[in-house]
Amino acid sequence: MKALVLTGPSEFQFDTVFPDPEVGAGEVLVRVKACGICGSDIHGMDGRSGRRQMPIVMGHEAAGDIVAVGEGVVDWKVGQRVTFDSTEYCGECDECERGYVNLCSNRKVLGVSPGTYRRHGCFAELIALPTRILYAIPDELSYEKAAFAEPVSIALHAVNLADGIDVGEAFTQDEEGHEHGCGDESCGGCESHGEGVEDEGGTAVVVGAGLIGLLVVQALKARGWERVIAVDLDEGRLELAKKLGASEAFHAKQEGLAEHLRELCGGDGADASFEVVGAAAPLDLAIRSVRKGGQVILVGNLQPNTPFPLQEVVTRQITLKGSCSCAGEYPEAIRRIQDGSIQVEPLLSAVAPLDEGAGWFQRLYDNKEGLMKVVLKP
Repeated sequence: MKALVLTGPSEFQFDTVFPDPEVGAGEVLVRVKACGICGSDIHGMDGRSGRRQMPIVMGHEAAGDIVAVGEGVVDWKVGQRVTFDSTEYCGECDECERGYVNLCSNRKVLGVSPGTYRRHGCFAELIALPTRILYAIPDELSYEKAAFAEPVSIALHAVNLADGIDVGEAFTQDEEGHEHGCGDESCGGCESHGEGVEDEGGTAVVVGAGLIGLLVVQALKARGWERVIAVDLDEGRLELAKKLGASEAFHAKQEGLAEHLRELCGGDGADASFEVVGAAAPLDLAIRSVRKGGQVILVGNLQPNTPFPLQEVVTRQITLKGSCSCAGEYPEAIRRIQDGSIQVEPLLSAVAPLDEGAGWFQRLYDNKEGLMKVVLKP
């Protein structure tokens, strides 16, 4: 099969003889129709992150068609259109049994090679996947939009952590393979699962208006948060944030911004903030912008270590929560992309053939054009 292989730091080879994946028991073979370039792929392509050790086929935001099924697979058929979780979890460890599939002890992330494992991803014509991570997509949903299910799920997961939904509830599957968190296999969406649940009111600050940040803004509005404020260094992204639902948007370098944000949110601060960068200054702002007893959801993961205002957290009893990937939000993500309550088209910068992938990776890496999401098609 053909695949785009990262062979060295920022070096790609479009390999026409990469071996086809073998389909094992309980797996399906998917022909990839669309795969988005993730920010983590860009951060990892030069080798600095240590999570894309070469050679590796990257890519984990994808959708396609089932072209073969392995032994024991009865619930999935050749020809079905699917998207899938980026985390290949075991379904058997303590974390999985408690519903924390994103924290699986044996997890492997598609398209990632951190040294302990190498799991080739979706910048290829074919990929073999366990059925437990599959989700059906409707015929009317394009593959390009369906490839957004992964980042939309990440945004929804972060919002779940702030609005009181326990993502640690055990997940069950109904006959169609949809997961629910309440233990009732007939459930179509409940408070435990989060799908269909909307908050009443609430104020939030989203620090970082990149792709995930803009999806967090939309996820908050879709859930009924009354006031969502976006912060970023890029004026274009701030304008887009307002078009996608942010009540206000502010440049991160504005003098006295933390105090101003507190005043806008009633004097003491927002109910919650979302740090979607992963660096010291955005984290400091996210902490200082919430009220006493508020929550700060940490989504960004750019730097391994950052200082933060400890006394601000302690004396104002602020809760910090890390948000890792997603855990059961895929059905809601697909639904919201389809019904438009979370818009992905404004975030889609380009769709290009896979054989042009190296050039698009470099353009995203250079970050001179204001590109958001680029989707590659094998």
